[in-house]
This record gives sequence, structure tokens and C-alpha cells, in this order.
Amino acid sequence: MSAPAPSPLAVVDAEPLPRQEEVLSEAALAFVAELHRRFTPRRDELLARRAERRAEIARTSTLDFLPETAGIRADDSWKVAPAPPALEDRRVEITGPTDRRMTVNALNSGARVWLADFEDASAPTWGNVVLGQLNLIDAYTRNIDFTDPRSGKSYALRPQEELATVVTRPRGWHLNERHLVDSGGTPVPGALVDFGLYFFHNAKRLTELGKGPYFYLPKTESHREARLWNDVFVFAQDHLGVPQGTVRATVLIETITAAYEMEEILYELRDHASGLNAGRWDYLFSIVKNFRDGGAKFVLPDRNAVTMTAPFMRAYTELLVRTCHRRGAHAIGGMAAFIPSRKDPEVNRVAFEKVRADKDREAGDGFDGSWVAHPDLVPIAQESFDRVLGDRPHQKDRLREDVDVKAADLIAIDSLDAKPTYAGLVNAVQVGIRYIEAWLRGLGAVAVFHLMEDAATAEISRSQIWQWINAGVVLDTGEKVTAELARGVAARELDAIRAELGEEAFAGGRWQQAHDLLLKVALDEDYADFLTLPAYDLLEG
Repeated sequence: MSAPAPSPLAVVDAEPLPRQEEVLSEAALAFVAELHRRFTPRRDELLARRAERRAEIARTSTLDFLPETAGIRADDSWKVAPAPPALEDRRVEITGPTDRRMTVNALNSGARVWLADFEDASAPTWGNVVLGQLNLIDAYTRNIDFTDPRSGKSYALRPQEELATVVTRPRGWHLNERHLVDSGGTPVPGALVDFGLYFFHNAKRLTELGKGPYFYLPKTESHREARLWNDVFVFAQDHLGVPQGTVRATVLIETITAAYEMEEILYELRDHASGLNAGRWDYLFSIVKNFRDGGAKFVLPDRNAVTMTAPFMRAYTELLVRTCHRRGAHAIGGMAAFIPSRKDPEVNRVAFEKVRADKDREAGDGFDGSWVAHPDLVPIAQESFDRVLGDRPHQKDRLREDVDVKAADLIAIDSLDAKPTYAGLVNAVQVGIRYIEAWLRGLGAVAVFHLMEDAATAEISRSQIWQWINAGVVLDTGEKVTAELARGVAARELDAIRAELGEEAFAGGRWQQAHDLLLKVALDEDYADFLTLPAYDLLEG
């Protein structure tokens, strides 16, 4: 008996967009509907499992490697599929949203890979979701250019062989797409919308270009979630007549639970896996979220004091390199978020030195590549990896057998010799308000104080405020962190922004809403799993 025809999907509460029919064709929506019918029930079960696991962590204040999958970890015989030629050399990857300007500039940046982001660097307005897909279609058909309306400068694509390879990041499993619903009014998971539309329109075209549909998988919390993605890939390839194994996925290890299941995640995706990435900002957010009520030993200091040389972060990254290379996968390092200043060469000099030291450390530790947020950082990162790799595309032969990470090492937060400060509280409030305001206007990647911030850094900001209040943290000033103290800092920041912008520009923004939302998710007794869930209710478009 054949499977029932997929329920038709309806676009709701959305103004028509230019050329949207090229993305939202009847055939494309039927494909997304079939993904939704087959896989959303399992997605829902896995989200429920997340809540169960979080309750278990709250009860035990610990995590361990899974005893039931010890056989997978002990088995030396399995490897992931060999990397396709387009993903063999990944020494520098640039990240950013899929707006038209970024699409051209990222492809032209000189980086080997562009992470085309529908997730943390993109606020999910319907325009960003649909037009981002259109920009990628136009890029692959070379029908894209961009003229800056302010400067008049025009941007066009370089020759095909000089362009970065695209690895697309769909939204995480927890987010729905409210504008696309089935016949019962149930929204489709954003992950399936982003994956489905991209795969439908581009999988075959990309294979003709000598590449393929490549993905970054965000917010993964377990190997069972990786298994679901693998099943999505198998179905999608069969359904559209794309050879099995054409899809390649790199998983961001950006949750503390996933850090204990790296081998199992690669195993589940082994026919489609190409690597793991050290997603440092979301990783810190995940630690705070999961151990937020675990007492003083789990309290993180100021975000900027938690460097990658912290013992528990070293344990995480070195385990990631060892795991990847043991299984034949690429190990991709973390983000260099600095945004160069055209006005302050001294700011640039200091920041470039920090970026260089960070990338030198990653290359020296065995990573095969790393992330940057701005084209000016591509040469710096490339130089660090060129020095170690030379003409080799990667260093998977460095097995890092010297690394021996115990379960307790990954959550030894109190091994870091740093404490929360008043300046750190102020910075968390500043970044939180300024980022959320931009997000509510549809911008997901925002420069704040010379750093490219995305949803992950806003998540750390509000989570640390929550944790410090609930743990009764005393700052370097002697003040105890309370809701009243946080409200006072937020009020002063809002006044400072008003003075900085002027009354008219302030009124034209969404600053009060951003202020109120930050305080809600930072002060509410019931901790919201993701800031973007209540923020999505306020997002227009």
C-alpha cells in the first residue's frame, strides 16, 4: 500500500515576497510536507527527551559517557565516509546570514567554506527565510550581484573556482516556522523548512557543479537527534533521486550533552558525516542552562574571561580533535568574532594579535580549520593553518592519542581561576539589550563593541544573569547579584542608548521591548530553554 499523499502546506500571516513562487513552488512544498509528515513526530519525542535529560541533570548535577554505547566507542573498525573533494580542505570558514550582500561577499571572501546561516546569525523573519533561499539559488545559477545603496559600490561573483564551498546551517530542532503550517494548523519545524527547501532546489544543481548539499547541524543534544537527521538525509536522497552519501553534515558540538556523545553522533551519521565543530559560545550557554541550579561550582565567570585555554574548554576541544581524527572526520575550530574598525587601528592591532594566537593554538592542537566572522580575518586564520598544514588539506593523521579526557574534566567549571565581576554583569546586559533589539528588527548577526554577536552570545548573557542571581553570586564590588541590581543596570543602559542615539532614533527602534524581554528571560523563575522562543512571538514579518 502506498503512503498517503502529503497534506498541503499553507503559508499564513505573511505578506507576499518578490519571486517567492520560485522558492515556494508546489513541488517544493510537497517535499517539505512529506518531511514534516514523516519526521516531525520523532522530533517532538526527542524534544520531550531533552526535558527528561535536563531533569536528570538537575537531580544529579553530573554527566557521563553513555554505558549503553560503550561498544561503539571501543570499536576501532568504523570510520566516517571519505570527505568529498569540495570539503577536503576546510582551513578557513567564514560564517554569516544569507542576505544578498553577505552571499556575494562570503563566496568571494577567499575562505574555503561559507557557513550560510539560517540559524543563530539570522532572525527568522519570513523574508529572511524565503529570500535567503532565493539568494542561494541565484548564487548557484550566477544570477546574483549587489550594489550598496549608500556607497554605490557594486559586488559580483568571482569565477566559480574561486568561490567558497557553501555549507548551509538550518535552524535547530526546537524552532518552528509559524508561517508554514499543515492542514491541521501545525507549524512545520524550521529545521525541515530550511533543509527541505535548500535540498529540493539545489541538491542536483550542486552535484553538477562538482559539489553537493552540505549542512551544519546546530544545537544537537544527543546521538538520537543525529540519527533523526541521518534518516532525513536517506529519505531526501531517495525521494529526489540523489545518490546516497551525496549529503555531507558537520555537527556543531555546542551542547554539553553532545560533548559526551561525539563518537556516537559521528557513528549515526557515518555515511554522511564530514566533521565536528567546536561551537564555543553555545557550548558555554548549554553548560549554564543544564547546570544552572548546580551550585557554586558550576557558576561561570564573565563570558570574556572564559577563554579556550580554560581547563574544561581544553578538555572539550582536545577530545573533539581526537574523536574526529580517530574516525576520519574533520575537526573544525571555533569563531573569531572580532569585527575590524576603520577608525581605530590600535583596536585592530590588539584584536588581530588575539585572533592570530587563537588560530595558532587551534592549528597546533590538531584542528583542520576554523571560523571567522569577517573577510579581513580570513588571511590571518589562513596564515595560522598554512604554517601547520603547508600543502596538505588537513591533519587527520594527527590522532592525538596523548589526549585522555575523563567525564569529570568536561564539567570541571570550578577549575577556572576567575570570578564574576560587576563589569561582566554590565556587559551581559549591554550585549543582551543591543542584540535582542537588532534581532527584533530582523537582524541576526550584529556588531556590538567590535564583536560579531549572534543569538548564542545573547543566550550566554541572559543565562549568566539568571545563574548569578539564583546562585547568590557576590561580585568583585562586594554587591550581591539580585533582580533589583540587574534591573538597575538595564535601566541605566537603556538611558545610555537613548542619549547615544537621540530621542528620534531611539523611538524608531525596539529598545524598550528588547530591554523588557531581556529582563523577562533573565529574571523569570521559570527559565526559558531558548531566548529565541519568546522573542519569535515579538518578531514582525
